[in-house]
Amino acid sequence: MVKIDLITGFLGSGKTTFLKQYAKKLLDQGNNIGIVENDFGAVNVDMMLLQELSGDNCELEMIAGGCDYDCHKRRFKTKLIAMGMCGYDRVIVEPSGVFEVDEFFDILHEEPLDRWYEIGNVITVVDAKLSKHLSKHAEYLLANQVAKAGKVIISHADQASEEEIDATIDQLNHALEIYDCSRRFTRDNILCVNLEKMWTDTINQIENCGYVLEEHKKLWFEKEDVFQSLSFMNVHLSLEELKDRVERMFADESCGDIFRVKGFMPTPKEGWYEINATREGVLLNPLPEGQEILIVIGENLIEEQIASYLKV
Repeated sequence: MVKIDLITGFLGSGKTTFLKQYAKKLLDQGNNIGIVENDFGAVNVDMMLLQELSGDNCELEMIAGGCDYDCHKRRFKTKLIAMGMCGYDRVIVEPSGVFEVDEFFDILHEEPLDRWYEIGNVITVVDAKLSKHLSKHAEYLLANQVAKAGKVIISHADQASEEEIDATIDQLNHALEIYDCSRRFTRDNILCVNLEKMWTDTINQIENCGYVLEEHKKLWFEKEDVFQSLSFMNVHLSLEELKDRVERMFADESCGDIFRVKGFMPTPKEGWYEINATREGVLLNPLPEGQEILIVIGENLIEEQIASYLKV
């Protein structure tokens, strides 16, 4: 059977950065792996960030977003059926930040996937500076994602104070309590890491962490009715202007409740910058390749107001 792992976490937590390190470790061990990328929007930005992994022993696959739950479930199952016949040692699924973990378990218990795949690890990445302004829907997804994780990773721990990390752990436990989950986290049963500099012993604690079958109260809602993803092409701003305007967008309630802004911007010379922004800050990282697009994800988004900041 093919082992299949899920790497989940709320928007902007650092899933893709972690996935790079995790996949490199598996490749170094001689594994033949497939990676399934599923973004919430119709354009998959994170797929671009993983291109360096693509090679003879690693293939990247994508599930297009922008559809309802039933359509997404059919696409997910169809993709896994196709990948089940490719001879992989391991398949890694990185879903959208607004993914519900139960969908992963439900699909893998359906035929023929239940005969082809063995669930390996469920890993949840949580930003050390997790927003303290989550909506009830976002808080529910946070609880759902950490409840069944074999290992919870607190990312960007090098950029946070001890008090901020403790506050994030308290926030996880509060979300679990709200949804009647008995699981709780402490410093002893999570990992606090710098995603860019994960050591071998840290990865070793993760690669066989498994998963936990922990129940909690459900919050029934249609994600496509609650969360929105807006795409903006050809945003002609300097990096300084873009950073300033994105920060102002987060602070402007008339834009709606923005969770994350991500995408790419070309530099005046050859090259690109990756934009990854949450309410806690805007990160700009140089890249050799990109695609001129910005994606804004959140709740109750007002497209016209957001567009006015981006001069679209």
